[in-house]
This record gives sequence, structure tokens and C-alpha cells, in this order.
Amino acid sequence: MQVYLDNNATTMCDPLVVEAMQPFFSELYGNPNSLHKFGTASHPAITKAIDQVYTAINAADADDIIFTSCATESNNWVLQSVFTDHIVNGDKNHIVTTEVEHPSVLSTCKFLEEQGVKVTYLPVNDQGIVEAHTVKSFITEKTALVSIMWASNETGMINPIGEIGEICKEKGVLFHSDAVQAVGKIPVDLQGVHVDFVSFSAHKFHGPKGIGALYIKDSQALSPLLHGGEQMDGRRSGTLNVPSIVGMGLAMELATKDLENTMAKIRAKRDYLEDELIKLSDTFVVGDRDNRTPNTILISIRGVEGEGMLWDLNNGQIGASTGSACASADLEANTVMLAIGADNELAHTGIRLSLSRFTTDEEIEYTINHFKEAVARLRAISSSFAKQAPTKGGEAQACEMH
Repeated sequence: MQVYLDNNATTMCDPLVVEAMQPFFSELYGNPNSLHKFGTASHPAITKAIDQVYTAINAADADDIIFTSCATESNNWVLQSVFTDHIVNGDKNHIVTTEVEHPSVLSTCKFLEEQGVKVTYLPVNDQGIVEAHTVKSFITEKTALVSIMWASNETGMINPIGEIGEICKEKGVLFHSDAVQAVGKIPVDLQGVHVDFVSFSAHKFHGPKGIGALYIKDSQALSPLLHGGEQMDGRRSGTLNVPSIVGMGLAMELATKDLENTMAKIRAKRDYLEDELIKLSDTFVVGDRDNRTPNTILISIRGVEGEGMLWDLNNGQIGASTGSACASADLEANTVMLAIGADNELAHTGIRLSLSRFTTDEEIEYTINHFKEAVARLRAISSSFAKQAPTKGGEAQACEMH
């Protein structure tokens, strides 16, 4: 059996989405900016997809939703354009974010620091959440933007976006949220909260890769990141990726249709898996499950190194992760684990398991059995090495776990 439990990295494209995209590769293939019928033939499908996206996140007619290549592009667009519009050409010089953002936010902030921007990286509490009062305490009259993810890609923990949005509104500061792990997984109502910019990506909710979007509240000004065309009302140049736009629209509709029921089913599987795994000794799960996205577990097993566990799971045909897919080749300690106060050893043991609506009961049972066997196997190996480790006097002694 093969079991895919890395759905926070990417998801299987829904077969219905694949089917809907097919005609736009070989039949309705015209450039939508062309004036002839080959180009205009795709306009109804694009309009439908836009409507599906607006409906899924309850955006208002006055808002803009601009298709991008991915959420990484959307995040870069917001941060770099706020720098251009409000820092270089304004009187502000400060951005507030957190220590645990996605690399596309953190790396861009590091780049902006090199340009002279002051960036505050907020700490999170022991649940991995940035608290609203912490955000408020670091906003100054020089703050141009607050950028805080809606839900963590590592832990699934959900930040208090509504409270933070009200603080930003009160302070007159722009607010951006990377909602990649929220859209399609939990309710996202953009008329119910105050957020100026929201990034999201289709491949996180069973849509195609290579297509994302940026929500812009009230269609406010934001300098383009890409220049050279009039697509998307001149806000984002580049020939429209029609098949993926169609796929993203349908994927959002399918993901948000009957969302509460879908969430309940996924959560039940997640909770059962979690309950079984934490029966293992010295095993910890990050964050209160009631404030996590319903599909995510970040679990640590003391004495079992994360990469070793990942290798064992992979040998058992189980796909999991040690953290962000954008930094998965990095063997350093998990930065989120360190941010919540875990010791360095435990921070090397984190394994992320993330489910989807396609995850089956049989796959969960298989995972539980293999996971327990893997922990026993790896702990035995670790213990054996520890007993063989030479002391200063040349004798073997067991390593003490802290």
C-alpha cells in the first residue's frame, strides 16, 4: 500500500479538475488576449473560474483577485510592492512579520532588510501562535505592513487573523496574510475579517500546480511585480494560464462545497491517527487540535531523529515530511519547534503528517502500524549506538536524553 500524508506540501489534483482542464490544452487553446474567436472562446470559462474563486472566499465585488503563478509570487508581490509604494516612495520603513512564516515571506523580508527596511520578526507562544497583543505592541507610526500567515504550514495552528486585522485597521497599517494552508481547508470569509492582501495557491486544495492568486481588498493600488502586458487589468503581466485558471476555480468550488462536513470527516481521521501515535512513550504533538487545521499533525518522538523516521516511512511507502517542503533538504533543527521553545534534540525529531479528503481509513490504519514499528526499530538502533559510544576512558556508556 502507498500512503500519501504530505498534503500540506501539495495535493493530488482532483480527477474532476483534470477533466475540466483538458479542453483548454488542445481544443480551446487560443490566447485569451487575442481578438479572434480562438482567443475569445475561453472568456466564459475564465469568467466562471473568477466567480468560483470570489464565491469560495466571499470576496466583495469591489475587491480584486489576480491570478499569479503561485503563492510565493503573491507573497513577493505584496512585500516588494509595499516597499516600493510606502517605504521608498513614502515615509515608512518598518514591516512586522513572525519567526515562523513561509520561506517566501522570510527570505523576501531578509532581502528588504538589505535595502534598509527595518523588519520585526515576532515570537510565537508555546502553541506556535502569534498573539494579537504582541502584534499590537510592535506596530509603530513607521510600520507600513504586517504580514502574518493564516495557518501554519508546519503545525496547522491557526492565528487570530480577525483580531490582528482589527488592530491593523485601527492603526492604519496594511495587513497581508499568507493563507495557503487555510483556503480550502477551513472557512475563509474575506468580508468577515479585515485583511488587505491574501495569498493562496491551487495545488494545496487539489488544484493544479503553477497557479495561485492574490486577493486585494477594495482593488487598492499595488505596484505590479511583473511588467510588459495588460493582462489582469494591467496588474499582472503575462499570458493567462487558462487551463490552470479553470482548474483552480473548480478546485476551490469543490474544496469549499460542504466544507464543514468535509472538515469533520478529515478531523476524525486525523484525531484517531494522533490518538494512536501519542500512545507511544515520549511522544509529543505541537498545538491544541481544536485550533489546528483539521488535517495536520506535527509530532515529535524523543530519541528518534526526524530524517531517519522519514526515511523509514518512505521505505514503508508512506509519504510524510519533516517540515516545509520549500526547505525539506535542510537537515537543521525545525525552526518552528525551536520557536515554540522545544529543546534542540526534540527540534530534530519533528514529523509532519497532513491528510486530505482523499485519505482513507485503510491508509490511516496502515500508517499507525508502520509508524509504531518504525519507532521501535529506530529507538533500538539509537540505543545500540549509544551503548557502543566510547567514554573518555574508552568504555561504552548510554547517552542520556534531555
